[in-house]
This record gives sequence, C-alpha cells and structure tokens, in this order.
Amino acid sequence: MAKATVILFLLLSHISVGTSVLANEQKTWCVAKPSSDEKTLQENINYACSQVDCRILQKGCTCSSPDNLMNHASIAMNLYYQAKGRNHWNCHFGNSALVVCTDPSYGSCIYE
Repeated sequence: MAKATVILFLLLSHISVGTSVLANEQKTWCVAKPSSDEKTLQENINYACSQVDCRILQKGCTCSSPDNLMNHASIAMNLYYQAKGRNHWNCHFGNSALVVCTDPSYGSCIYE
C-alpha cells in the first residue's frame, strides 16, 4: 500500500511540475474585445497609460498606426498586462479584454 502511495505522489508531482513549466512557457497577450464600445476603449487607454509607459502610441512611433481606439486600447492594455506579470486578472478591464495565445504584433509594432 505504501509503495502505491509513493508512486501516486511522484506521478502527481510530475504532472503538477510539468503543467507549471508548460504554462510559464506559453506567451500570452491582452487585447481589447472587438465588441467593446468607444467609451470603454478610451477609459482602458487612460487607465493603462496612467500605470505604464504608452509612448509607443504617440504619432510617428511604431504602434501609432492604425490610429483608432481598438488598436490603441489593445496595445495599452497589453503593455499593462505584460508589466503586471501576465496574470489573467490584469487583462480584465471590466470584461472588455481577452487573453490571446496568438501574437497580435503587426509590421514594426511588436507586442511585448
């Protein structure tokens, strides 16, 4: 009986460690939900940029184009999400955001 308990413990420990390592290796990003309204997107930009450096959104910078709220909100929200440790609760924004596994980078605008 004791041998079975040790084997079960080792098996569960391995599964737990393996899952933890895999989860840490998975890169994720935070983007605005397409259904978000303009007021919410602007509030998200204002909040995120009050907490992190959003200079990459300034005119002429790598992520300033396309110049629309959906794009700028996604970038600002992702900057916040990445800076706060990529925790799912740092990508909530009043249920107006999504955590994605596909890199949303485009052209010279690289999502960190």
